[in-house]
Amino acid sequence: MSDLERYYRILELEPGATLEEVNQAYKDLVFVWHPDRIPKENLRLQQKAQDKLKAINEAREKLRSLKTKHQSTHHSPPSHHQTPSQTSHPPSSYPQSSYPQSSHPQSSHPPSSHPPSKQNPDLSGKDYSRANLSNKDLSGRNLSYANLSGANLSDTFMHKVNLRGANLSEANLFRANLLLADLREANLRAANLIGADLSGADLRGADLTGARIRSGERLLVKLIGANLAGAIMPDGAIHQ
Repeated sequence: MSDLERYYRILELEPGATLEEVNQAYKDLVFVWHPDRIPKENLRLQQKAQDKLKAINEAREKLRSLKTKHQSTHHSPPSHHQTPSQTSHPPSSYPQSSYPQSSHPQSSHPPSSHPPSKQNPDLSGKDYSRANLSNKDLSGRNLSYANLSGANLSDTFMHKVNLRGANLSEANLFRANLLLADLREANLRAANLIGADLSGADLRGADLTGARIRSGERLLVKLIGANLAGAIMPDGAIHQ
């Protein structure tokens, strides 16, 4: 088996899967194998989870690198060594928008709608209102007091993210992973929390007035181990 085939197998994908499928498979597997979801006293499973995460991270990085390189090669403009017939298109037929970075629809947003790389995790106080951050990996970022009102955060991975005092009113957090997130005093009024995982999250003093967390009588948000002391619940009651 080649290394490439092994990377696809680690991510439980068929060879040739798209970059989007690679990213989604990575997030799904990290969610399943994250050590915080495994009892600390089970040392065997903790070690297995660490090994799994190492392999998953390596597989994603290798596949992303290969696919990004392939896209860059596929979209690169003709070199000066090509014949006139190959370069008959004027330079204007190769606009900057034809390169791989334009494949992301959120590139039409202002610069502030693009979270910087993990090398700069401090996004405190930033304005991401109405931004499309769906499927992003914001784990460990500092988004305290940021404006995320109306933002699309569906399927976003936000493990241990700092959202203290952040404005998430009317934000779409459908199936967002907020394990162990800091949401103290956060504004979650009218936010869509259906399918979100808030296990272990700190929601002390958060305002969830009008937030969507149920379908009929069925609770559709994971709140295992969450701290809701003083939080304003969707019905307006203060959690004791």
